[in-house]
Amino acid sequence: MYEDEMFDSGHFWYQLYNTSWAGASGRKPLCPNTEFITTYQVYKFPTNKPEKAAATTTATTTATTTTSPTPASSTAGPVVKKDARATRKASKRLASSSASQSPASSSVKKSAKRQKSASSDDEESSSKQSPSKKRSKLSNVDTVTKVNTTRWSIRLGGDGIPFIHADAIANIGMTAKYLPAFDPNDCEGFTYPYNMKVHLLYPGADVKEKFELVRPRNSDEFSPMKELLDVIKIVPEFYLTPAQARRFLDEGTGIFRKMHRAIRDQSYDKVHETIAEYNTALAALRTEGVLTENLKDMHELHLSLVEQILTQIYSRTVSPKVDTLRKYENGTDNVYGELLPRFISKFFKETKLQPTQVFVDLGSGVGNVVLQAALEIGCESWGCEMMENACELAELQQTEFQARCRLWGITTGHVSLERGDFLENAKIADILKKADVVLINNQAFTPELNDRLVNLFLDLKEGCQIVSLRSFVPQDHKINTRNLNSPLNLLEVESKTYFSNCVSWTNAPGTYFIATKDRRKLKEFTTKGKKQDKKASK
Repeated sequence: MYEDEMFDSGHFWYQLYNTSWAGASGRKPLCPNTEFITTYQVYKFPTNKPEKAAATTTATTTATTTTSPTPASSTAGPVVKKDARATRKASKRLASSSASQSPASSSVKKSAKRQKSASSDDEESSSKQSPSKKRSKLSNVDTVTKVNTTRWSIRLGGDGIPFIHADAIANIGMTAKYLPAFDPNDCEGFTYPYNMKVHLLYPGADVKEKFELVRPRNSDEFSPMKELLDVIKIVPEFYLTPAQARRFLDEGTGIFRKMHRAIRDQSYDKVHETIAEYNTALAALRTEGVLTENLKDMHELHLSLVEQILTQIYSRTVSPKVDTLRKYENGTDNVYGELLPRFISKFFKETKLQPTQVFVDLGSGVGNVVLQAALEIGCESWGCEMMENACELAELQQTEFQARCRLWGITTGHVSLERGDFLENAKIADILKKADVVLINNQAFTPELNDRLVNLFLDLKEGCQIVSLRSFVPQDHKINTRNLNSPLNLLEVESKTYFSNCVSWTNAPGTYFIATKDRRKLKEFTTKGKKQDKKASK
């Protein structure tokens, strides 16, 4: 937005993380330093009781976002309807007992009719206001996923939860990687290290993350200053109405614009003042219940928000140890490569994956796709990986994922990560029978493994969709009497194209496949064969 005036030395930049997801095999490490990742910065959520006003808001929030499985408006219709039925019954009894005696019977009937009319009006109004019928209008509908209101959880307190603060992966002590963001000689009252830190509030909980004001020596490293800007911009964009967001995003006087100028001008004091102003404004909106009220009408999770959360998780867990993923060799099944978020979101939409369904990733690596399915779709999400280093990083990501989603106020689908060979894992064999969408990144799989995978498809339920980078069904495959028992006859394959920057191992576009388990062609073939045999026998 203001790139030309934002930074004067090229140390920082402002852009979405879309282009930063390159790495172990294409995705660039955001911070390939390993010594600080084992230090978790633990913040205890406040356990002290808030004031009465805040307590009232908490109760309302909990009832709305966590304990109530259905919006209040969805229950209004049946209640009114029940009252109307009771009124009609009472009116009929009264009318039958006094029809010949009381002239008021006609007015009772009219009253009952009015009650019935009011009941139907209330029901119609209730259905019109049902949150499931409302949609937030965002500019790019292709990057938006519908979500359920119960997935949002804005809390004013809670139990302790560990998460990795930004200052654990980027600080002045890491001299080989980072420098002070501003020249200490230009900072009034400068004393390291205390006043080099800032604390940033998130929308989902009363927690502030610690950032140290440093800049990376290499532009591929994690940049605390950039992430501060990203969060300050994304929170009002997706959690506030346009009127409420004006204080944050106004192009002349907004908090984001002030932060922009403070970094451009290398003003240490202004950065602190702007962060404090942001925290105060967001805290007030949280306490007043504004965020909770806004999220009642929010039924879409934009890909930009999904990417921001996933990037935060990846940069704190995988990037510092990304070199461990480069040990695997080509020519084996243990070759590591990642699908990037926009590609993942694309096939989620094409398979029409729903929150009530089950997603399985066979060969899930560090768990990126599994976590994105649970976050973006809200579905039950499973992954299985046999490479030990990838499994360890996946578990780190899962822990950070739970904390980050809490900070952002999002309730996700259940995540299960399994270690070992997915061909031999009993839990995976069981969940595959229930799976609706299965991902197999078989780009580097050997032909032998691909052939063995085909046998798993026999246990998949009808209609299950298999997303793969290579087709399991040869292009010239046809059902005949010699291959009648082949599992390939159960798959209906559709070829798709992904665009550039969708996978970590190349920037070029490519092809992927969605195979749907569908027995109809096989049934048609066998039925036709039986008819021909019967006709020949005659």
